[in-house]
Amino acid sequence: MMPPKARKFGRSVLPDALSYLPDNIIDVILMCLPSKDAVRTSILSKKWRYHWCRLTKLEIDDSLWITKKDLLNPTIKFRKMMYQFLSLHEGPITKVSLDIVLLASCPEIDNFIYFLSRNNIQHLALHLPHRNEYKLPSSLFTCSQLRHLSLAYCSIQHPLASQGFDKLISLNLCEVNISSELLESLIFHCPLLEELGLDIGDRLDAIEINAPMLKSFDLTGNISCVCLKNVPRLVKLLLYGDYIQAEELDFAKLFECCPALEHLRFFLLDSGFFAEEGYEAPTRLPFNLNSVKRFYLPDIKLVESHKLSYALCLIRSSPYLEYLEIQVHDYRYDDEDEDDEDEPIPEPLELKHLSDVTFNHLKEVKLRCLTGTTSELLLIKFLLAESPVLERMLIDRQFLDQEQLDRRLQIFAEISNFSRASPKAEIVYIDLRGSLA
Repeated sequence: MMPPKARKFGRSVLPDALSYLPDNIIDVILMCLPSKDAVRTSILSKKWRYHWCRLTKLEIDDSLWITKKDLLNPTIKFRKMMYQFLSLHEGPITKVSLDIVLLASCPEIDNFIYFLSRNNIQHLALHLPHRNEYKLPSSLFTCSQLRHLSLAYCSIQHPLASQGFDKLISLNLCEVNISSELLESLIFHCPLLEELGLDIGDRLDAIEINAPMLKSFDLTGNISCVCLKNVPRLVKLLLYGDYIQAEELDFAKLFECCPALEHLRFFLLDSGFFAEEGYEAPTRLPFNLNSVKRFYLPDIKLVESHKLSYALCLIRSSPYLEYLEIQVHDYRYDDEDEDDEDEPIPEPLELKHLSDVTFNHLKEVKLRCLTGTTSELLLIKFLLAESPVLERMLIDRQFLDQEQLDRRLQIFAEISNFSRASPKAEIVYIDLRGSLA
Protein backbone atom coordinates (compact mmCIF):
# COMPACT_ATOMS: atom_id res chain seq x y z
CA MET A 1 0.00 0.00 0.00
CA MET A 2 1.23 3.49 -0.85
CA PRO A 3 2.32 5.45 2.23
CA PRO A 4 0.25 8.49 3.20
CA LYS A 5 2.76 11.04 1.93
CA ALA A 6 3.01 9.30 -1.44
CA ARG A 7 -0.79 9.14 -1.76
CA LYS A 8 -0.99 12.83 -0.99
CA PHE A 9 1.69 13.60 -3.56
CA GLY A 10 -0.02 11.39 -6.12
CA ARG A 11 -3.28 13.27 -5.76
CA SER A 12 -1.56 16.61 -6.13
CA VAL A 13 -0.14 15.79 -9.55
CA LEU A 14 -3.35 14.36 -10.97
CA PRO A 15 -4.63 16.66 -13.75
CA ASP A 16 -7.75 18.72 -13.10
CA ALA A 17 -10.24 17.09 -15.49
CA LEU A 18 -12.45 20.18 -15.69
CA SER A 19 -9.55 22.47 -16.55
CA TYR A 20 -8.39 20.21 -19.38
CA LEU A 21 -11.73 19.96 -21.17
CA PRO A 22 -11.57 21.42 -24.70
CA ASP A 23 -13.16 24.84 -25.15
CA ASN A 24 -15.83 23.54 -27.52
CA ILE A 25 -16.93 20.93 -24.95
CA ILE A 26 -17.18 23.58 -22.25
CA ASP A 27 -19.26 25.73 -24.59
CA VAL A 28 -21.66 22.85 -25.22
CA ILE A 29 -22.01 22.21 -21.48
CA LEU A 30 -22.73 25.86 -20.75
CA MET A 31 -25.32 26.04 -23.53
CA CYS A 32 -27.24 23.19 -21.88
CA LEU A 33 -27.40 24.95 -18.51
CA PRO A 34 -29.78 27.68 -17.34
CA SER A 35 -28.05 31.07 -17.51
CA LYS A 36 -27.81 31.30 -13.71
CA ASP A 37 -26.01 27.95 -13.47
CA ALA A 38 -23.79 28.77 -16.44
CA VAL A 39 -22.49 31.86 -14.65
CA ARG A 40 -21.91 29.84 -11.47
CA THR A 41 -19.45 27.58 -13.31
CA SER A 42 -16.96 30.44 -13.10
CA ILE A 43 -15.87 29.10 -9.68
CA LEU A 44 -14.89 25.65 -11.00
CA SER A 45 -11.42 26.64 -12.18
CA LYS A 46 -9.44 29.47 -13.73
CA LYS A 47 -10.20 28.16 -17.22
CA TRP A 48 -13.94 28.20 -16.52
CA ARG A 49 -13.96 31.61 -14.85
CA TYR A 50 -14.85 33.68 -17.91
CA HIS A 51 -16.12 31.01 -20.25
CA TRP A 52 -19.72 32.09 -19.65
CA CYS A 53 -18.80 35.45 -21.16
CA ARG A 54 -18.79 33.79 -24.60
CA LEU A 55 -22.32 32.40 -24.35
CA THR A 56 -24.29 32.97 -27.54
CA LYS A 57 -27.66 32.33 -25.86
CA LEU A 58 -28.90 33.96 -22.68
CA GLU A 59 -32.09 33.77 -20.59
CA ILE A 60 -32.55 36.57 -18.08
CA ASP A 61 -35.44 36.48 -15.62
CA ASP A 62 -36.12 37.13 -11.94
CA SER A 63 -34.53 33.83 -10.89
CA LEU A 64 -31.15 35.51 -11.46
CA TRP A 65 -31.59 38.21 -8.83
CA ILE A 66 -34.42 37.23 -6.50
CA THR A 67 -33.32 35.14 -3.51
CA LYS A 68 -34.70 34.64 -0.02
CA LYS A 69 -31.52 35.76 1.72
CA ASP A 70 -30.57 38.80 -0.36
CA LEU A 71 -32.86 41.74 0.41
CA LEU A 72 -31.22 44.13 -2.06
CA ASN A 73 -33.70 45.92 -4.32
CA PRO A 74 -34.32 43.70 -7.41
CA THR A 75 -33.99 46.63 -9.79
CA ILE A 76 -30.59 47.54 -8.34
CA LYS A 77 -29.44 43.94 -8.61
CA PHE A 78 -30.64 43.79 -12.21
CA ARG A 79 -28.74 47.00 -13.04
CA LYS A 80 -25.58 45.53 -11.52
CA MET A 81 -26.00 42.31 -13.47
CA MET A 82 -26.53 44.19 -16.74
CA TYR A 83 -23.36 46.22 -16.15
CA GLN A 84 -21.32 43.06 -15.59
CA PHE A 85 -22.76 41.42 -18.67
CA LEU A 86 -22.17 44.40 -20.97
CA SER A 87 -18.60 44.88 -19.74
CA LEU A 88 -17.51 41.21 -19.75
CA HIS A 89 -19.26 39.52 -22.64
CA GLU A 90 -17.20 38.64 -25.72
CA GLY A 91 -18.20 37.60 -29.21
CA PRO A 92 -21.61 37.29 -30.88
CA ILE A 93 -24.86 36.62 -29.04
CA THR A 94 -27.65 35.21 -31.18
CA LYS A 95 -30.50 34.45 -28.77
CA VAL A 96 -31.70 36.46 -25.77
CA SER A 97 -34.80 36.16 -23.62
CA LEU A 98 -35.29 39.05 -21.17
CA ASP A 99 -38.27 38.69 -18.82
CA ILE A 100 -38.39 41.48 -16.25
CA VAL A 101 -42.14 42.12 -15.98
CA LEU A 102 -41.90 42.18 -12.16
CA LEU A 103 -39.38 45.02 -12.02
CA ALA A 104 -40.42 48.60 -11.36
CA SER A 105 -38.47 50.04 -14.30
CA CYS A 106 -36.17 49.16 -17.19
CA PRO A 107 -32.65 50.22 -16.18
CA GLU A 108 -29.86 49.77 -18.72
CA ILE A 109 -32.23 48.40 -21.38
CA ASP A 110 -31.24 50.98 -24.01
CA ASN A 111 -27.58 50.06 -23.68
CA PHE A 112 -28.44 46.38 -23.65
CA ILE A 113 -30.43 46.60 -26.89
CA TYR A 114 -27.70 48.68 -28.50
CA PHE A 115 -25.17 46.01 -27.50
CA LEU A 116 -27.33 43.27 -29.03
CA SER A 117 -27.79 45.23 -32.25
CA ARG A 118 -24.02 45.15 -32.77
CA ASN A 119 -23.64 41.45 -31.95
CA ASN A 120 -25.72 39.60 -34.58
CA ILE A 121 -28.81 39.03 -32.45
CA GLN A 122 -31.22 36.69 -34.27
CA HIS A 123 -33.77 35.66 -31.66
CA LEU A 124 -34.95 38.31 -29.17
CA ALA A 125 -37.74 38.24 -26.55
CA LEU A 126 -38.32 41.34 -24.42
CA HIS A 127 -41.02 41.08 -21.75
CA LEU A 128 -40.78 44.36 -19.89
CA PRO A 129 -42.39 45.86 -16.76
CA HIS A 130 -46.11 46.28 -17.49
CA ARG A 131 -46.48 49.12 -14.99
CA ASN A 132 -44.00 51.37 -16.76
CA GLU A 133 -44.41 51.42 -20.54
CA TYR A 134 -40.98 51.35 -22.13
CA LYS A 135 -40.32 53.13 -25.42
CA LEU A 136 -38.12 50.96 -27.62
CA PRO A 137 -34.97 52.70 -28.86
CA SER A 138 -34.01 53.14 -32.50
CA SER A 139 -31.17 50.63 -32.11
CA LEU A 140 -33.68 47.74 -32.03
CA PHE A 141 -34.71 48.47 -35.60
CA THR A 142 -31.11 48.24 -36.80
CA CYS A 143 -30.89 44.55 -35.81
CA SER A 144 -30.58 43.40 -39.41
CA GLN A 145 -30.10 39.71 -38.52
CA LEU A 146 -33.29 39.35 -36.47
CA ARG A 147 -35.35 36.27 -37.34
CA HIS A 148 -37.57 35.95 -34.26
CA LEU A 149 -38.91 38.91 -32.23
CA SER A 150 -41.26 38.84 -29.23
CA LEU A 151 -42.22 42.05 -27.41
CA ALA A 152 -44.49 42.58 -24.39
CA TYR A 153 -45.53 45.70 -22.45
CA CYS A 154 -43.67 48.36 -24.38
CA SER A 155 -44.19 51.12 -26.91
CA ILE A 156 -43.16 51.29 -30.57
CA GLN A 157 -43.11 54.86 -31.83
CA HIS A 158 -39.87 55.21 -33.77
CA PRO A 159 -40.34 55.71 -37.53
CA LEU A 160 -37.56 53.17 -38.21
CA ALA A 161 -40.08 50.47 -37.23
CA SER A 162 -41.92 51.11 -40.50
CA GLN A 163 -38.91 49.71 -42.37
CA GLY A 164 -39.45 46.27 -40.82
CA PHE A 165 -36.89 43.46 -40.70
CA ASP A 166 -35.73 41.80 -43.91
CA LYS A 167 -35.03 38.41 -42.31
CA LEU A 168 -37.77 38.22 -39.67
CA ILE A 169 -39.69 34.91 -39.64
CA SER A 170 -41.80 35.28 -36.48
CA LEU A 171 -43.21 38.35 -34.72
CA ASN A 172 -45.19 38.41 -31.47
CA LEU A 173 -46.56 41.62 -29.94
CA CYS A 174 -48.39 41.50 -26.60
CA GLU A 175 -49.86 44.68 -25.12
CA VAL A 176 -47.60 46.80 -27.30
CA ASN A 177 -48.57 50.43 -27.81
CA ILE A 178 -48.31 51.05 -31.56
CA SER A 179 -50.40 52.96 -34.07
CA SER A 180 -52.42 51.13 -36.72
CA GLU A 181 -50.42 52.72 -39.52
CA LEU A 182 -47.07 51.79 -38.01
CA LEU A 183 -48.19 48.23 -37.28
CA GLU A 184 -49.40 47.78 -40.87
CA SER A 185 -46.10 49.06 -42.21
CA LEU A 186 -44.02 46.95 -39.83
CA ILE A 187 -45.78 43.76 -40.92
CA PHE A 188 -45.70 44.67 -44.61
CA HIS A 189 -41.94 45.32 -44.47
CA CYS A 190 -41.16 41.89 -43.02
CA PRO A 191 -41.27 40.04 -46.37
CA LEU A 192 -40.30 36.63 -44.92
CA LEU A 193 -42.77 36.69 -42.01
CA GLU A 194 -44.32 33.24 -41.43
CA GLU A 195 -45.67 33.47 -37.87
CA LEU A 196 -47.52 36.44 -36.40
CA GLY A 197 -49.01 36.87 -32.93
CA LEU A 198 -50.93 40.01 -31.97
CA ASP A 199 -52.58 40.78 -28.64
CA ILE A 200 -54.30 44.07 -29.39
CA GLY A 201 -56.85 46.14 -27.51
CA ASP A 202 -59.61 48.46 -28.65
CA ARG A 203 -57.26 51.39 -29.17
CA LEU A 204 -56.33 50.40 -32.72
CA ASP A 205 -58.17 51.47 -35.84
CA ALA A 206 -58.73 48.99 -38.67
CA ILE A 207 -55.53 47.33 -39.83
CA GLU A 208 -54.81 45.30 -42.97
CA ILE A 209 -52.50 42.30 -42.76
CA ASN A 210 -50.38 42.14 -45.90
CA ALA A 211 -47.97 39.25 -45.42
CA PRO A 212 -47.66 36.96 -48.47
CA MET A 213 -45.45 34.39 -46.67
CA LEU A 214 -47.57 34.21 -43.49
CA LYS A 215 -48.50 30.66 -42.42
CA SER A 216 -49.72 31.09 -38.82
CA PHE A 217 -51.62 34.00 -37.23
CA ASP A 218 -52.61 34.15 -33.55
CA LEU A 219 -54.90 37.13 -32.90
CA THR A 220 -56.19 38.19 -29.47
CA GLY A 221 -58.32 41.25 -28.82
CA ASN A 222 -60.58 43.23 -31.10
CA ILE A 223 -60.66 40.90 -34.10
CA SER A 224 -63.24 43.09 -35.82
CA CYS A 225 -60.53 45.66 -36.60
CA VAL A 226 -58.40 43.23 -38.64
CA CYS A 227 -58.62 42.53 -42.35
CA LEU A 228 -56.56 39.69 -43.84
CA LYS A 229 -55.84 41.46 -47.10
CA ASN A 230 -53.01 39.39 -48.57
CA VAL A 231 -52.27 36.08 -46.83
CA PRO A 232 -52.31 33.46 -49.62
CA ARG A 233 -50.27 30.95 -47.60
CA LEU A 234 -52.05 31.28 -44.26
CA VAL A 235 -52.72 27.76 -42.96
CA LYS A 236 -53.45 28.25 -39.24
CA LEU A 237 -55.61 31.01 -37.74
CA LEU A 238 -56.35 31.39 -34.01
CA LEU A 239 -58.94 34.01 -33.06
CA TYR A 240 -59.44 35.03 -29.41
CA GLY A 241 -61.97 37.82 -29.65
CA ASP A 242 -62.73 40.47 -27.08
CA TYR A 243 -63.92 44.09 -26.95
CA ILE A 244 -66.29 43.41 -29.86
CA GLN A 245 -69.57 44.94 -30.95
CA ALA A 246 -71.25 42.03 -32.75
CA GLU A 247 -72.53 44.28 -35.54
CA GLU A 248 -68.92 45.19 -36.39
CA LEU A 249 -67.71 41.59 -36.65
CA ASP A 250 -67.40 41.17 -40.43
CA PHE A 251 -66.24 37.60 -41.05
CA ALA A 252 -66.49 38.08 -44.82
CA LYS A 253 -63.84 40.78 -44.67
CA LEU A 254 -61.72 38.72 -42.31
CA PHE A 255 -61.70 35.46 -44.29
CA GLU A 256 -62.10 36.42 -47.95
CA CYS A 257 -58.36 36.24 -48.72
CA CYS A 258 -57.52 32.97 -46.94
CA PRO A 259 -57.48 30.39 -49.76
CA ALA A 260 -55.06 28.02 -47.97
CA LEU A 261 -56.58 28.13 -44.47
CA GLU A 262 -56.74 24.62 -42.93
CA HIS A 263 -56.72 25.06 -39.12
CA LEU A 264 -59.18 27.43 -37.45
CA ARG A 265 -59.61 28.07 -33.72
CA PHE A 266 -62.37 30.47 -32.70
CA PHE A 267 -62.84 31.72 -29.14
CA LEU A 268 -64.95 34.68 -28.06
CA LEU A 269 -64.11 35.77 -24.51
CA ASP A 270 -66.95 36.55 -22.13
CA SER A 271 -66.13 40.19 -21.50
CA GLY A 272 -66.72 42.93 -24.04
CA PHE A 273 -68.75 40.95 -26.63
CA PHE A 274 -72.27 42.29 -27.01
CA ALA A 275 -74.97 43.05 -29.56
CA GLU A 276 -77.94 45.37 -29.76
CA GLU A 277 -81.38 43.93 -29.20
CA GLY A 278 -82.79 42.31 -32.32
CA TYR A 279 -79.43 41.76 -34.01
CA GLU A 280 -79.04 38.43 -35.80
CA ALA A 281 -75.66 36.93 -36.59
CA PRO A 282 -75.12 35.62 -40.14
CA THR A 283 -75.92 31.95 -40.67
CA ARG A 284 -73.10 31.44 -43.18
CA LEU A 285 -70.41 33.33 -45.07
CA PRO A 286 -71.05 34.56 -48.62
CA PHE A 287 -68.36 32.07 -49.69
CA ASN A 288 -67.10 28.69 -48.50
CA LEU A 289 -63.90 28.06 -46.58
CA ASN A 290 -63.06 25.10 -48.77
CA SER A 291 -59.57 24.51 -47.36
CA VAL A 292 -60.55 24.39 -43.68
CA LYS A 293 -60.03 20.83 -42.41
CA ARG A 294 -59.77 21.33 -38.62
CA PHE A 295 -61.98 23.53 -36.45
CA TYR A 296 -61.52 24.13 -32.68
CA LEU A 297 -64.24 25.76 -30.61
CA PRO A 298 -63.24 26.19 -26.93
CA ASP A 299 -65.43 27.17 -23.97
CA ILE A 300 -68.78 27.56 -25.73
CA LYS A 301 -72.21 27.60 -24.10
CA LEU A 302 -74.74 25.47 -25.98
CA VAL A 303 -77.54 28.00 -25.67
CA GLU A 304 -78.93 30.57 -28.03
CA SER A 305 -76.27 33.27 -28.21
CA HIS A 306 -74.39 35.39 -30.68
CA LYS A 307 -71.20 33.53 -29.83
CA LEU A 308 -72.68 30.19 -30.79
CA SER A 309 -74.26 31.75 -33.90
CA TYR A 310 -70.90 33.00 -35.15
CA ALA A 311 -69.27 29.65 -34.43
CA LEU A 312 -71.97 27.76 -36.32
CA CYS A 313 -71.65 30.25 -39.17
CA LEU A 314 -68.02 29.19 -39.58
CA ILE A 315 -68.89 25.49 -39.29
CA ARG A 316 -71.61 25.80 -41.95
CA SER A 317 -69.14 27.56 -44.24
CA SER A 318 -66.53 24.78 -43.99
CA PRO A 319 -67.90 21.98 -46.23
CA TYR A 320 -64.66 19.97 -46.23
CA LEU A 321 -64.25 19.82 -42.46
CA GLU A 322 -62.48 16.64 -41.32
CA TYR A 323 -61.85 17.28 -37.61
CA LEU A 324 -64.13 19.11 -35.18
CA GLU A 325 -63.32 19.80 -31.53
CA ILE A 326 -65.75 21.50 -29.16
CA GLN A 327 -65.13 22.31 -25.51
CA VAL A 328 -68.38 22.94 -23.67
CA HIS A 329 -68.34 25.78 -21.15
CA ASP A 330 -67.64 24.58 -17.60
CA TYR A 331 -70.44 26.00 -15.46
CA ARG A 332 -68.73 25.08 -12.22
CA TYR A 333 -66.78 28.34 -12.43
CA ASP A 334 -69.83 30.56 -12.93
CA ASP A 335 -71.05 32.74 -10.08
CA GLU A 336 -73.83 31.14 -8.10
CA ASP A 337 -75.95 34.27 -8.42
CA GLU A 338 -75.97 34.10 -12.22
CA ASP A 339 -78.86 32.51 -14.04
CA ASP A 340 -78.18 29.05 -15.41
CA GLU A 341 -77.83 29.74 -19.11
CA ASP A 342 -77.74 26.06 -19.99
CA GLU A 343 -81.33 25.28 -19.04
CA PRO A 344 -82.40 22.27 -21.11
CA ILE A 345 -84.49 23.32 -24.12
CA PRO A 346 -86.35 21.01 -26.50
CA GLU A 347 -84.31 21.98 -29.53
CA PRO A 348 -81.83 24.91 -29.53
CA LEU A 349 -82.66 27.32 -32.30
CA GLU A 350 -79.00 27.45 -33.31
CA LEU A 351 -78.99 23.73 -34.17
CA LYS A 352 -82.03 24.23 -36.37
CA HIS A 353 -79.85 26.43 -38.54
CA LEU A 354 -77.71 23.38 -39.25
CA SER A 355 -80.62 21.18 -40.30
CA ASP A 356 -79.65 21.40 -43.98
CA VAL A 357 -75.96 20.64 -43.37
CA THR A 358 -74.28 17.29 -43.93
CA PHE A 359 -70.67 16.79 -42.85
CA ASN A 360 -69.58 14.72 -45.84
CA HIS A 361 -65.89 14.77 -44.90
CA LEU A 362 -65.98 14.78 -41.10
CA LYS A 363 -63.86 11.90 -39.75
CA GLU A 364 -63.28 12.73 -36.09
CA VAL A 365 -65.15 14.69 -33.44
CA LYS A 366 -63.79 15.50 -29.98
CA LEU A 367 -66.21 16.81 -27.33
CA ARG A 368 -64.75 18.12 -24.08
CA CYS A 369 -66.16 18.87 -20.62
CA LEU A 370 -69.58 17.28 -21.20
CA THR A 371 -71.96 16.94 -18.26
CA GLY A 372 -74.86 15.25 -20.04
CA THR A 373 -77.22 18.21 -20.55
CA THR A 374 -80.01 18.06 -23.10
CA SER A 375 -78.22 20.53 -25.37
CA GLU A 376 -75.08 18.39 -25.38
CA LEU A 377 -77.01 15.22 -26.19
CA LEU A 378 -78.81 16.98 -29.04
CA LEU A 379 -75.48 18.07 -30.46
CA ILE A 380 -74.10 14.53 -30.29
CA LYS A 381 -77.25 13.16 -31.93
CA PHE A 382 -77.03 15.70 -34.74
CA LEU A 383 -73.34 15.07 -35.48
CA LEU A 384 -73.80 11.30 -35.55
CA ALA A 385 -76.80 11.60 -37.88
CA GLU A 386 -75.17 14.00 -40.34
CA SER A 387 -71.61 12.61 -40.66
CA PRO A 388 -71.61 9.72 -43.18
CA VAL A 389 -67.84 9.07 -43.05
CA LEU A 390 -67.32 9.63 -39.31
CA GLU A 391 -64.76 7.25 -37.82
CA ARG A 392 -64.45 8.34 -34.18
CA MET A 393 -66.29 10.48 -31.70
CA LEU A 394 -64.23 11.09 -28.54
CA ILE A 395 -66.37 12.10 -25.58
CA ASP A 396 -64.64 13.56 -22.54
CA ARG A 397 -65.74 11.68 -19.44
CA GLN A 398 -63.92 13.65 -16.74
CA PHE A 399 -67.15 15.34 -15.57
CA LEU A 400 -69.48 12.52 -16.53
CA ASP A 401 -67.60 10.27 -14.11
CA GLN A 402 -68.64 12.60 -11.31
CA GLU A 403 -72.32 11.87 -11.94
CA GLN A 404 -74.23 9.20 -10.06
CA LEU A 405 -73.81 5.76 -11.60
CA ASP A 406 -77.48 5.50 -12.64
CA ARG A 407 -77.39 8.90 -14.32
CA ARG A 408 -74.11 8.08 -16.07
CA LEU A 409 -75.43 4.76 -17.41
CA GLN A 410 -78.58 6.51 -18.60
CA ILE A 411 -76.50 9.02 -20.60
CA PHE A 412 -74.32 6.30 -22.13
CA ALA A 413 -77.37 4.25 -23.09
CA GLU A 414 -79.08 7.23 -24.72
CA ILE A 415 -76.02 8.07 -26.78
CA SER A 416 -75.54 4.46 -27.87
CA ASN A 417 -79.11 4.44 -29.23
CA PHE A 418 -78.59 7.47 -31.46
CA SER A 419 -78.68 6.60 -35.17
CA ARG A 420 -75.40 6.92 -37.04
CA ALA A 421 -75.00 7.88 -40.67
CA SER A 422 -71.58 6.19 -40.74
CA PRO A 423 -71.43 2.43 -40.20
CA LYS A 424 -67.82 2.85 -39.04
CA ALA A 425 -68.55 5.50 -36.41
CA GLU A 426 -67.06 4.57 -33.04
CA ILE A 427 -67.86 6.34 -29.78
CA VAL A 428 -65.00 6.41 -27.28
CA TYR A 429 -65.34 7.72 -23.72
CA ILE A 430 -62.00 9.05 -22.53
CA ASP A 431 -60.55 11.51 -20.00
CA LEU A 432 -59.18 14.32 -22.17
CA ARG A 433 -57.62 16.50 -19.47
CA GLY A 434 -54.10 15.72 -20.67
CA SER A 435 -54.88 16.26 -24.34
CA LEU A 436 -55.06 19.76 -25.78
CA ALA A 437 -55.86 20.86 -29.30
